[in-house]
Amino acid sequence: MLSKPIFIAGPCVIESDELLNEVACEIVRLNRKYHLNIIFKASFDKANRTSLSSFRGPGLEKGLQMLNDIKNKYNILVTTDIHESYQAQPVGEVVDVIQIPAFLCRQTDLLVAAAKTGKTVNIKKAQFLSGNDMQYPVDKVRKSGNGNVWLTERGNMFGYNNLVVDFRNIPDMKHFADVVIMDCTHSVQRPSSSNGTTGGDRKFVPAMALAAKAFGADGYFFEVHPNPETAKSDMANMLYLNQLETVIESLL
Repeated sequence: MLSKPIFIAGPCVIESDELLNEVACEIVRLNRKYHLNIIFKASFDKANRTSLSSFRGPGLEKGLQMLNDIKNKYNILVTTDIHESYQAQPVGEVVDVIQIPAFLCRQTDLLVAAAKTGKTVNIKKAQFLSGNDMQYPVDKVRKSGNGNVWLTERGNMFGYNNLVVDFRNIPDMKHFADVVIMDCTHSVQRPSSSNGTTGGDRKFVPAMALAAKAFGADGYFFEVHPNPETAKSDMANMLYLNQLETVIESLL
């Protein structure tokens, strides 16, 4: 049992240095106040956007440089996601945790490449898989020589353009993963429901976190933004940055 939960927080995608610094400053403040070690998250490339015209981010080289600057400037842990096997090695040189996107959690070459970096691999559960199905992605990482595997619950498909969370997945996944995280913001998405973008209901985020706590989650993932209405990705489900402290307090 962890002495304190794991927290992962940050904007959906790298938009600017200003955004990264604003969020990182708040994470540092919360780390000091609550004696935490919140992991900073932002994506250098959103390769699975609904529309071809949607903003994707600065790309691998520039994005990793920006994340490395944040890591060194604020002395915080960082994570980002990879979509291609070749990205694992350079990403592993910067981040502390490599995230595997839900849509790609069965991609063997991606999992093996992430495992070989030696970094903690956080695999997000696919929207089309049960919690018990995730033992196989975990097995791929472990058999590739890496025992540091986390799993993240983020809801399941529920008809068209909607998700539902079966919280039984959390204890199910804890049977074979050392750490199970609840993604409290992606789980309130309404995929592809908003004219070529993903919608969502951020008002349910605090309740998602508390429900996950009741089911034994080891940690919580929040995408946050100072002004989600202007965000370039996930604007409808991201939590306001100034609400993050209240939600964290409720979980401690």
